[in-house]
Amino acid sequence: MSTTDPLLEFTVVTLFPELIEAFAAVGIVRRACERGLTRIETLNPRAFTPGERGHVDDAPYGGGPGMVMTVPPLRAAITQARACAVTKPLVAYLSPQGRPVDQQLINELAGRRNLILVAGRYEGIDERIIERDIDVEISLGDFVLSGGEVAAMAIIDAVVRLLPGALGSDLSAGADSFSEHLLEYPQYTRPELADGQRVPAVLLGGNHAEIERWRRAESIRRTAAKRPDLLKKAALSDDEKRRYPDSATDAGEKRPISPDGD
Repeated sequence: MSTTDPLLEFTVVTLFPELIEAFAAVGIVRRACERGLTRIETLNPRAFTPGERGHVDDAPYGGGPGMVMTVPPLRAAITQARACAVTKPLVAYLSPQGRPVDQQLINELAGRRNLILVAGRYEGIDERIIERDIDVEISLGDFVLSGGEVAAMAIIDAVVRLLPGALGSDLSAGADSFSEHLLEYPQYTRPELADGQRVPAVLLGGNHAEIERWRRAESIRRTAAKRPDLLKKAALSDDEKRRYPDSATDAGEKRPISPDGD
């Protein structure tokens, strides 16, 4: 493992550090840690309370269901995380009220040196923490999770992929979906024929210029069909705009999933 300072350090403030530790022990994130590209630490607010299993939540003022994470242990954990950071960190609270995650946000986070991710639980955290200790709120989407750990892991995974040397090829991250506001083109591998389905002939011909043109066209076609909202942001040539106008299809509209999976 490298002894040099990592490109980016994460500290996750969480009541369940074992979730983050297990995540950091596999795949691309593990390899990035082993190569010294990133470091992932955890801080448990319970460590800043008296007793073996400290009191970190209480009933909300004004009544209502559930419990709220209290100020003293959470603030103490964030304060220690700030003190341990090599440079001024960005403190992000994973919250459904935050800025929605997209590739632009991930690119911004990847440019930081220290990130502190605060994973809430129960009904959330005391508002005074958000007012004084949080720099930005980040949302994984308009749905409910039991806690912020899953969102923190998603952020770490997406950011680590952008660190130079984290992937097998430095070209991989740039070719991912959303990197140019376009979905990725279809991918195929061996065998050439599988249950009557063939790999497109253009991919077998060895003409790399034709392959790149095909991939570009497929990427735009797929985005027009599945995410026309993204297509409005993509940098298209005049010819591509004529072929794929924003109103070309309504296939990108959200539709409910039927009970039988159709």
